[in-house]
Amino acid sequence: MNKENTYQTIVKSMALFGGVQVFTILISIIRSKFIAVWLGPMGMGIASLLNATMGLINGFTNFGLDRSAVKDISFGVSKDDVSQQVKIIQIVRRLVWFTVLLGVFVMIIASSILSEIAFGNSDYTFAFIWVSIALLFKQLTNGELAILQGLRRLSNLAKANLLGNLLGLLITLPLYYFYRIDAIVPSMIIASITSYIFTFYFSFKEGRGGNPISNKIALREGKEMIHLGVMLSISSLIALATAYIIQVFISNIGSIDEVGLYNAGFVILNTYVGLIFTAMATDYYPRLAAIHDKIEEVRKMVFEQAYMAILIITPIIVVFLMFAPFIINLLYSEEFSPIVGFVNWGILGMVFKTVSFSIGYVIIAKGDSKLFIKTAVGFNTVLLIINFLGYYFGGLHGLGISFFIYYIIHFMALKIITYKRYSFYFLKGFYPVFTVCALLCITAFGLTFFPSAIIKYGLLGLLSAIAVIYSYYQINRKMNIKEFLKSFLKR
Repeated sequence: MNKENTYQTIVKSMALFGGVQVFTILISIIRSKFIAVWLGPMGMGIASLLNATMGLINGFTNFGLDRSAVKDISFGVSKDDVSQQVKIIQIVRRLVWFTVLLGVFVMIIASSILSEIAFGNSDYTFAFIWVSIALLFKQLTNGELAILQGLRRLSNLAKANLLGNLLGLLITLPLYYFYRIDAIVPSMIIASITSYIFTFYFSFKEGRGGNPISNKIALREGKEMIHLGVMLSISSLIALATAYIIQVFISNIGSIDEVGLYNAGFVILNTYVGLIFTAMATDYYPRLAAIHDKIEEVRKMVFEQAYMAILIITPIIVVFLMFAPFIINLLYSEEFSPIVGFVNWGILGMVFKTVSFSIGYVIIAKGDSKLFIKTAVGFNTVLLIINFLGYYFGGLHGLGISFFIYYIIHFMALKIITYKRYSFYFLKGFYPVFTVCALLCITAFGLTFFPSAIIKYGLLGLLSAIAVIYSYYQINRKMNIKEFLKSFLKR
């Protein structure tokens, strides 16, 4: 694959899943807007704690198969071994059912304890029992999505995500309107079921045929997948536990209302602005996993991915910093204005997160489970300590600063680790572009403190134009944007 085609592949996949993420975000905006109005910060806090707990149990019991399976399937695709692909997919489906049953069992048995931990009482015990149904379908969905991702069935993967989210919105909004806080648990269950229905529809034909795989064979043949998956699962669990502890800390030191505010800001950073990471990882990970044993190709692919990602996200960051107060009010309500400072600091850190995100997948693609666990423990410990200090001394604003500091530490540490471990480094030409992008974002952040609104927005508008022009120029050097858009829109 030549250089231009490589960059086009990156942009095509990012455009496809970026488009899906934009549509998903619009759905989330509509849902969040109505929930914010109908349920308020307290309702969002309850929903956040229930979802965070479900995510924690999911991370604890899914054995990381949603990522380790992608690696094995994509590597099989690169070898053009159809029979092996079918066998791996059958093994994945068998193993997922084991994780599903384990997850549901743990959540039901521990429901009372989970309620005490999250809310300080046992009032939500039955809520957690019902949420186990949502967990069941969530794990089944993730298993099928991993199959589609590993096979790079990008179109079907996009359709499954888009249609599942749309139907979930249409069904759950009336529930929130009529039942308010009482609709939170039923909505979680319905959303997970609709996602599974569409994902199963698009993935049903994959991996069918061949000799049936027994449970015994699945466990024996999937041993390496489980081993890597367990390491990834432990890493995910650590990250989820960190996020969970932070929310509980905020709930105890502050209030449930502040948990809702924190999660509203976190969603903006990781879902709305962070759509580029989801779009990037969907196709990037299986492509990287397929060539993980060739360091020269790994350097080239990571360079290309990080190069395009930083140029795409820079104008987004600058424009967002310009309109942050208006966007937050639009997405939620006036009650959520206290998160402006938190979001601004956090989004500035995205400059560094974009690059470290590209580098971090090298460790996963190589299946280096021991290193992955060590970095997960180290990074999340740092994040937890910094966030505790940030919130304790500065509230939500301090949390934003702590996230910014963490993203810089994460970026620098990953550079050193991957260089020493795999001899990975960025090819010539990356850092000059990264430096310009970082300076544009830092300047935009500084301008948000300018006292005169007219001058502030005038300068931010000018800086936004500069960021767009610079990104366009640099991307156009790697590929013909006009020709790409024509062919993409025709498709």
